[in-house]
Amino acid sequence: MCIVAFAAAGTAQAQTPSPLGEWQYSAGIALKKRFDPDPPHWEKIIGFGGEFLPRFEGSDNYYFEPGPTIDIRYRDLAFFSTGEGLGVNLLRGRDYRAGLALTYDLGRNEGTYYRLRGRTNLSPSAAPKLFAEYVIFPVIVRGDIRHNLGGVGGWIGDASVYMPVAGNKKFFVFAGASVTIADTNYMNHAFGVTEQVSENTHLPVYTPGGGLKSVGVGTNMTYIFADHWFLDGVFAATTLLGQAGNSPTVDEKWQYAASLSLAYDFR
Repeated sequence: MCIVAFAAAGTAQAQTPSPLGEWQYSAGIALKKRFDPDPPHWEKIIGFGGEFLPRFEGSDNYYFEPGPTIDIRYRDLAFFSTGEGLGVNLLRGRDYRAGLALTYDLGRNEGTYYRLRGRTNLSPSAAPKLFAEYVIFPVIVRGDIRHNLGGVGGWIGDASVYMPVAGNKKFFVFAGASVTIADTNYMNHAFGVTEQVSENTHLPVYTPGGGLKSVGVGTNMTYIFADHWFLDGVFAATTLLGQAGNSPTVDEKWQYAASLSLAYDFR
């Protein structure tokens, strides 16, 4: 198994909202100490790529978003990543890590797509996150909870399980599944229809409560094709459930995401 593959596997770009599972932003990081107990003080991965994403949660229309790939880590203590955010591992060991991170929510702009018109904007916002991972080799169990400080607002959390399913010195694959829950505040902003929005859109008034939001599966694939250079591909499929899936704002319960990035590892 290749250490570079572990470091590279979690380099997905975009943050929420996205069908990508939270585990896909950091896939393999929890396994690194098993194969590299004394990592360099600094690890830096820089690249560029793009993602194919639904226009909003429940959309049946997709768009392409290019962007940078950045993953910088100071030993096993601190990190800055376009996927995981800016964070610190407060607890860390060979088979576990837990900590705090500051991530972000991309929000929703009603002017970007005709199906959003009249539904009001949800501004981008910071989203502090608590996370923990534990290795029961080869399985990694992960949980996190985050709070949106503006925009969509509310609390949202994920429970995930994933594992390496194939690998050699050039190619590595992780696969996993996750379940997501959200509170009433989040569900109302993301999937609800107020009286004003109903007047604007002619959708029926809808007031969902908190609870199960979605379940999903995904895979991360890394191909190392030259010294320090690699391609990272990520795919996820998620289905909206319960009051989220039954919302009149949802055009399609099944949501998909895919990304591809080219990056350089400076180790």
